[in-house]
This record gives sequence, C-alpha cells and structure tokens, in this order.
Amino acid sequence: MIASVLVSLGCVACSSGPSSSIAETALIDPPSPAPTDSPSPIPQGFIKHVVIIVQENRSFNNLFHGYPGAYTVNSGMIHTGKIVALKSTPLAENYDVSHSHDVWVKAYDGGRMDGFDLEGTGASSPLAPYAYVQQSDIEQYWTFAADYTLADQMYQSNTGPSYPAHQYLIAGQSENADENPSDADVWGCDSSPGTRVKVLDQTGREREGPFPCFDYQTLADEIDTAGLSWLQYAQSTTNFFNAYDAISHIRYGPDWPSHIISPSVQIVADVSAGLLANVTWVTPAFTDSDHPGNKSATGPAWVSSVVDAIGNSPFWGSTAIFVLWDDWGGMYDPMPPPKLDVMGLGFRVPLLVISPYARKGYISHFRHESGSILQFTEQALGLPSLGTADARADNLGDCFDFTQAPLPFVDVKPTLSHAQLTTLRTAPPENDY
Repeated sequence: MIASVLVSLGCVACSSGPSSSIAETALIDPPSPAPTDSPSPIPQGFIKHVVIIVQENRSFNNLFHGYPGAYTVNSGMIHTGKIVALKSTPLAENYDVSHSHDVWVKAYDGGRMDGFDLEGTGASSPLAPYAYVQQSDIEQYWTFAADYTLADQMYQSNTGPSYPAHQYLIAGQSENADENPSDADVWGCDSSPGTRVKVLDQTGREREGPFPCFDYQTLADEIDTAGLSWLQYAQSTTNFFNAYDAISHIRYGPDWPSHIISPSVQIVADVSAGLLANVTWVTPAFTDSDHPGNKSATGPAWVSSVVDAIGNSPFWGSTAIFVLWDDWGGMYDPMPPPKLDVMGLGFRVPLLVISPYARKGYISHFRHESGSILQFTEQALGLPSLGTADARADNLGDCFDFTQAPLPFVDVKPTLSHAQLTTLRTAPPENDY
C-alpha cells in the first residue's frame, strides 16, 4: 500500500468534509483504509428482515463522485505516470470495461492504482474508466445517502468480477474461484457441460478450475437451520445474477423450487401482499443493473421501486436494506485496498444502508466488505458465523443507532410504474468481462 502519491488528484470531498478548491499539484495523502470498528454485537429483536439489493459494476468514486463528506477525487494517474482529469458520463454508457481478476491486477499495480487505462474497454479510448456518473442520473441514490447512511470505505471481498462477488454475498467465500465461468449465460450448476471457472492457488496464481458448481455452506443454510425464511429474487432462476445456482445442495435440494423467485420484480408484489422473508437477496434484470454498457439509466428507479414498496409496508419498522454494487466494473477509484488474503480485498464499491435505525445523513469511514453484511445478518437474527469472510469483517454497527427514534420512511421518486415493473425486462446476455 502506498502512503502517499505525488498526484494532482484534487480531493473533491475528503473524509473531513467537502473541499472548496482543487489543488493543481499536491502531495496527496489519501486516507488509509480504516480499520474495522469493534462495536458491540448487533442487538437482536430490532431487525427481523434483511434485504440485500445487489447492483452491478461501479466503483465508489464513479458513482458518488463529489458527495459531500465522502472521499472522492477529480483526477487519477495512468500507467505512464500522467495525471488525467476524470470525465462526467451518463449512467447509460454504451461501453463496458474489462474487470476480470487479471485486469484487476493491472489496475491495482501493486497498490499504485495507476493501471486502469490498461484494462481494456468497449470504448474508443483507454481512458474510459477515468469517469464518474453525472449526479442528475442517480438522484435517488444521493437522496438515500442523505436520508440514511452511505459507506465510503466498503470494499468487495474479491478481486475480480461478478460470479465470485455474488458468492461472497451468500457465503463469504467462493472456494477461490476468481473469474466468471466460461459459459457466458449460466454461472453455476446449470452451466453447459465442459464449463470451467478459474481459481487462485495459495500463491495467488490463477489456474484452471472445476465445473462452477460448489457445495460449501451459505447463509441460507444457517437460516434454514434456525427455522427462519429466505428468498432469492432473480430475473431468471438460472441467470448469472442468481448466486444460489452455484450451490449444489440448494440447486438440487428442497429449497430450490420455493426459495428462488423469478422475475426479480415479484418482490414488489410479494411485499404488497404481506410477504417478506427474514433474509432476501434481490438482483435486477440486466436493464436495471447499473452495469456499464447496458445502455439504460433505469437502475436507480428500479432500486427505488423495491425500497419504496418495503418502506410503505408494515415491514419498514423491522427492516435493514443494504444496496451495494457487486464489483468495481473496471471504473477508476483512487483508494488502494488492504490485502487480507489471495482473493482480496478488492476495490471500493458503494454501500447504502437504509433502515429506520440507520444513522441519518451519516458517512461511514470504517472499513467494510461483503462479509460485513453477512456478519450483521448473523448477529441481528441470532445465527452462527460461517467462519469465512464474515468472521474477519466488521458488523456495520457504526451505521446504526438502535437507541434513536425510528426514522420514518419518505418516498423516493421517481420509481418505475406498475406497468413498467410488470413488463418483462430483457437485455442481451453479457459475459461481465
């Protein structure tokens, strides 16, 4: 990790608050990734429902550039040592950026964070990753941040793309699978014969791995044992955003028919009908995923539709909603992550914590990772630890205040209309590389 970098990064909104001017050239000392906090365990009885909404492929600096009080920058370094200004781009970009594990290694460059121009993109310029989303396209996210909690030190637990990232959100591990399976359309036990997924060995070298169907324990197994309920909402039961398709004892066990719900938007109807599981994972259609290159800006409205359904239901008073982006998607971020094991940590991604017990307008500067959501859920619902990334992570305790008067829910508009939500939302499959 670098202690300081001689760059004209121009801190827009550092951890101590927004900056009023931008340095032309300065010795910038970005905040070191903060240690995990050591709060008391999450008290039981307050939160009975945890909802994990997983969006796609955005770094923190890309999505929350300029958010007051959060650490973001206006420019970054490329591999030649040149400083380049970040450009404002629409959410509905028409290009994707490479973000496999080997590409992550190039961008990280031993902690120098100067290889993002070497990633490879569908754009004409290698500088495409050096960009941030214009605020007008994501007003709902900024509103959630102002009304509840935003974490600017949230890191993905893996150093690669969506397949392992989603595994960490259900199990805190991926058995060191570090890439997406070779079958571009189905990532799990339903992949076509001959599909393989690469893995990292204990030295950090990538090698060919097994068929992408594993059998490790997940949070769902803990929930089942405790007699609680869980659901996974995905656009398709076997699409690449349904992490449980990669867990053989769930894919071929009794949970599969009743716990994997398709399409994703069914959660809005279910909540309106009085159904919300103790733990819910929600992944969108590709159209609504914020994924660079999907040529759509409907992601914030889709998230708002799900959050508004819960916020206007009787479940609001006992719910914690986590909105996060599974990986960095190749988009530039200045913060070098700490190295905890051969798999991670990966780059910063945004995390919104939405709950009547979330700290209003609070920016969390403690270090969090994917396993933090698992640990919070385990403690809030009285579940044991999986002993994976959840065991080393913090419990997000600084993001909550269980002594405060519960925050009332305020509708966030615009959302998608009922007609839009119930229309089949499709997009060409993508291999997420």
